[in-house]
Amino acid sequence: MSDGKKIAINYTSRDFNTIKQDLINYAKTYYSNTYQDFNEAGFGSLMIDTVAYVGDILSFYLDYQANESYLNTAIEYQNVIKLARQIGYKMNVAPSSYGIASFYVLIPADTIGSAPNSAYMPVLKRGSQFSTAGGIGFVLNEDVDLSNSSNKIVVSQVNESTGLPTSYAVQAFGQVVSGRYAETTFNVGAFQKFPKFRMPSTDVCDIISVQDTEGNEYYEVDNLTQNTIYKAITNTDTDDRERTPSLMQTTVVSRRFVVEREGTSVSLQFGAGNEASDISSAFTEPSSVVLFQNGKDYISDSSIDPTRLLDSNKLGVAPSNTTLRVVYRVNTATSVNAPAATLTRVDNALMSFENVTDLSDAMVQTVIGSLEISNQSPIVGDVSLPTAEEIRFRAPSVFASQNRAVTRMDYITLVYAMPERFGVVKKANVIQDDKSFKRNLNAYIISEDTVGNLVQSNGSLKNNLKTWLNKNRMITDSVDILDAKIVNFSIEFEAIGKMEKDNTDVLGNAVDALNKKFSKYFNISENLYISDIYSTLKEVEGVLDVVRAKVGLKIGGDYSNTYFDFPQNTSADGRMIKVPQNVVLELKYPDVDIKGVIR
Repeated sequence: MSDGKKIAINYTSRDFNTIKQDLINYAKTYYSNTYQDFNEAGFGSLMIDTVAYVGDILSFYLDYQANESYLNTAIEYQNVIKLARQIGYKMNVAPSSYGIASFYVLIPADTIGSAPNSAYMPVLKRGSQFSTAGGIGFVLNEDVDLSNSSNKIVVSQVNESTGLPTSYAVQAFGQVVSGRYAETTFNVGAFQKFPKFRMPSTDVCDIISVQDTEGNEYYEVDNLTQNTIYKAITNTDTDDRERTPSLMQTTVVSRRFVVEREGTSVSLQFGAGNEASDISSAFTEPSSVVLFQNGKDYISDSSIDPTRLLDSNKLGVAPSNTTLRVVYRVNTATSVNAPAATLTRVDNALMSFENVTDLSDAMVQTVIGSLEISNQSPIVGDVSLPTAEEIRFRAPSVFASQNRAVTRMDYITLVYAMPERFGVVKKANVIQDDKSFKRNLNAYIISEDTVGNLVQSNGSLKNNLKTWLNKNRMITDSVDILDAKIVNFSIEFEAIGKMEKDNTDVLGNAVDALNKKFSKYFNISENLYISDIYSTLKEVEGVLDVVRAKVGLKIGGDYSNTYFDFPQNTSADGRMIKVPQNVVLELKYPDVDIKGVIR
């Protein structure tokens, strides 16, 4: 206004109708003499509607951006992942599955036929490739020594005339991991700080090795400030080698990188140091700590991070004027879990013999060609991606745990935070063992099979999880990793439909509503509320009232063999089914396990 009067503006008006009404009131109040045409078909009404429309859109995007800036209110899945990453949560869209495979090889007998010829017992090398009939590829994750005394040996073929064995079948076991090895190169020019290289594949599970043309090796770390890693070296002690094939050694690494994931994109991020800043052998001398005294009678420790043994602010040596050769592992299928007895194909067997020049080439090829493989238990570890709600639940706990396990929630968080290349646990629960006199904890876990149903975790996944938890647990804690019990259930209901609605359509909508509500994954020890069945059915269009709802046990056959007494564990008011702390509920086949009647 030209007269300088203060105008009262209602800043709480944010939608189309309220903004439009405020504009009309504003025009009537301050322009009553110059504008009086408030007909909805007039040009003035068009201008008011246009301004209200723009205001509504701006308010919407303002609110939307504000909501997407916080983890608790974000809706877009990628925004939830980015916000969770800021507080330490890491998620890999290409997880791995691990399992133990059985290898069978025919070894020729020695000259007298009393035992297999040890000279023809090879070592099946790490990197050998196998696959299932469905095309899921697997790679051997460790060397398998066929001459190991713990292997099973049986007679395979016998000379009919002499009755002496001519060949023996040797069975050995080794860990396999999903995927295939692939290789790519990056041409690196002049030195620059923090170079970043994007991998050509989208389903990268793990970075195996990174080397430049000069033979320098770069190591993956959790963050660029970490300059120490643990390497596995061969155990040379013949007495302990069979039980402990490798020893763990702390190594200082100046050349290092971190793996950054953005959706399905994977990039390698290096540090800011050049070749001159390579101080990998320059440990801080004890005498240098006097610099931190500064006239005090005590020493101030500038770092409490045990993974930082070097005092450098370069965050690692970046490659320059070279070519990087990157070997990585990539998945060959969308789901990389394999049921039992499905890993049967040998694609590329890498075998080494101790003195191959002294052996018969034909016999060596016969041994290599005789290799067979099978998995006696399911290979699991790949799970469906967590929902936005699951990420919201897990991310704050990751930030609170600070890479150590003190509380029960810390342990659960660490289970979910295990790197995906070691396998993924679908659901976990940690409880105090009441029968233990010490600080013993029971960690109950469950995995997921190829079609998304719950299945017990295999031994490889448990061993990886044990190693992962061991580095962060309290020294007085003892953790037992156990299988959670799967209880399959069914739902039966009876409802009254509205007269004007078709009962068949109403029944279909009711079953779909229950399917959507209860086919989700229950948490371990999560209770089942019968009242949720009633409330879900009452929200279905066409349902007038719900007469009854019942939950029953499904056991045997394709279902779990775990018995669970639903009536015994139902609350007194009948609204809730109490689930033990080591049990997880599953509505396995919703299309079959949900039955109802509409009257």
